[in-house]
Amino acid sequence: MKYRFSTPFKYKFMLVPMLFFILGCSEKQPDAQQIVDEAIAVHGGEKYKKSVVSFRLRDRQYRALRDGDAFVYSRTFTDSTGARVHDVLQNSGFRRSINDTTVAVPEDKQKAYSASVNAVVYFAQLPYYLNDAAVQKKYLGETTIAGEPYNKVEVTFQQEGGGEGYEDVYVYWFHQKRHTMDYLAYSFKENGGGSRFRKAVNAREVGGIRFQDYLNYTSKTPIKLEEYDKAFEAGKLEQVSEINLEEVKVGEINP
Repeated sequence: MKYRFSTPFKYKFMLVPMLFFILGCSEKQPDAQQIVDEAIAVHGGEKYKKSVVSFRLRDRQYRALRDGDAFVYSRTFTDSTGARVHDVLQNSGFRRSINDTTVAVPEDKQKAYSASVNAVVYFAQLPYYLNDAAVQKKYLGETTIAGEPYNKVEVTFQQEGGGEGYEDVYVYWFHQKRHTMDYLAYSFKENGGGSRFRKAVNAREVGGIRFQDYLNYTSKTPIKLEEYDKAFEAGKLEQVSEINLEEVKVGEINP
């Protein structure tokens, strides 16, 4: 005896595999912007927007004041002659004073000093600056480091508003569950160019903001930024320095 299925019954058998196929194809890829937003929230969120942060890095004292879009970054140190140097970078530009007297600084030096001050503050308060207007984000996929799950995000910069280092490229590793920024790699063109990989250590919260020190690594052979996690896991990187923030303090700006 031959069995003849009705048309609707035949379609039921066809719909089952089709349904699984559609569900698989519609699985949403993680969004780079959402990953960054979650990390910023975990690291400090709104605390970043109105704060006065100070810290010491090696022999220099830094201070970063932010009030919305307004900022004043400064560093103070003693030079080789024993003079007290005070650099200030703010929305209106850069100025330097030596022993409390403002001095003229050539334009090329202003750019160099400004970039130096900005870079230290930038790294100290990551991932907050990853939502700057010039930042371009791209999701690179999932990976595992030290048995922990991470999302990998690439950051590049538009030339307009991207600063002196707009051609630099960064890759960040965000923990999938804790949403913390635990590793980063970056390439740069200044001083002959190169790249670095950093591992966050000694994470602590001060005034509601998460601060981290870093172990700084490099590779003796050329390596793609997005492959630094694999090289680190394989023990192929060489540690070249430590970046330790000391005497960290956070104050609030009253409305």
